[in-house]
Amino acid sequence: MDEKRALKVVDRLREQGIDAHVERASTYVFGVRVQLRDGRNAVWDTDGTLGLEAQVMRNGMLVGFVPQLEGSEDFDDEQTIAAIAGTDYDKPIATRRTTPLPPAAPLPRQGGVFRRFLGGFRE
Repeated sequence: MDEKRALKVVDRLREQGIDAHVERASTYVFGVRVQLRDGRNAVWDTDGTLGLEAQVMRNGMLVGFVPQLEGSEDFDDEQTIAAIAGTDYDKPIATRRTTPLPPAAPLPRQGGVFRRFLGGFRE
């Protein structure tokens, strides 16, 4: 996932009330980190493969994962957002929710007023 796409996905997830952040795994490797309520983090798409998958981490230890979603190499931004928002992280091997999440209050955009400075005036 490139940086602009990761930022766009994070913004849309935060609009839905999901606590998402851009994950900078290494140089030119970006993904989406979703902070879960119980102290875990789901880190999406930082391994450089075409498909969409995630590792669920707590204190740096792998406690679960989301297997690669079938057909996700062709997902557009809306499908990626729906896949991340619709995942149930309660089991070690995460699955898709059968019912959508109830709407939550939107969260502010990541970076706030200094976003253009932090991004090097790229947007």
